Amino acid sequence: MSQTSIKRDSNLGLGILLTVIAFLSVAIMSALGKAASKSVSSEVLVFFQNSISLVILTPWILRDGIENLRTEHLGLHFVRGISGMLSQYFMFVALNYIPLVDAVLLVNAAPLFIPLITWVWLKQGIGGRLWLSLMIGFVGIVLILQPGGEVFSWATPLALVAGIFSAIALVTVGRLNITEPSLRILFYYFLISTVLTAPLLITKWSTPEPSMWIYLIGIGLTMAIAQLLLILAYEQASPSRVSPFNYSVVVFSGLIGWIVWNEMPNALSILGTILVCAGGILSVIHYHKRHEPLSMNQIMKSLSKKQV
Repeated sequence: MSQTSIKRDSNLGLGILLTVIAFLSVAIMSALGKAASKSVSSEVLVFFQNSISLVILTPWILRDGIENLRTEHLGLHFVRGISGMLSQYFMFVALNYIPLVDAVLLVNAAPLFIPLITWVWLKQGIGGRLWLSLMIGFVGIVLILQPGGEVFSWATPLALVAGIFSAIALVTVGRLNITEPSLRILFYYFLISTVLTAPLLITKWSTPEPSMWIYLIGIGLTMAIAQLLLILAYEQASPSRVSPFNYSVVVFSGLIGWIVWNEMPNALSILGTILVCAGGILSVIHYHKRHEPLSMNQIMKSLSKKQV
């Protein structure tokens, strides 16, 4: 482990706390999206989510000058922006039809797909323990989907597609993090997502009711808060140490869904949730154990052969 990681992990407790609060914000954002999805289209939700976050974060990003926005990896930023935008769009669509906790869990099943994406994209191998972790998680996904069962909804696989796009976005962020600061990555993500969804307002726009504006502003605000807290968390402790606590969002979403919408999962869904969380946490641990020891020179040498 590098000296930087050791220094950061000395603040592990604070890093974990910030991560948990960040994913509480994600759970609240998702709940606001579910509440608004009955009256506001998913395209409009994604636009306001990203445009409001862009407005909130831009002054902080530009505090050291506009030159901080210069990048040599615009292609990767577009991949991250498009995949992240599609992930959020499919999640908002799914939220209109399935329980909050199911949608949030499947979107956050991204760690189960990251090793597969890096295997295909970056040719990184998958060890036996990591395969076992993935199988545990995928069994859980099947239990949640319950294909052929009475509770099956066409929107449930859509939430899983959102998780796959989220995994693509996270892999892209991993590549960008080698040379790009976190705030620059966020700026381009929110900018690209805002620009791409803006034209959709022409066909999907209808003036929201006054109460809906509270939801729209809340979605953008909680998204920005979550992203800022994660940046601060990763300054306190390495992502591999705090990432397992991302699944606190499942607990928060389950409680909100139960209290607000009286959503009670059946026994198979509960078992599936436990397996997905276990598989996701184990995959994060095994993935970082396998790949974090690479030196920066090794990473750069590997990526230079696989430029987008």
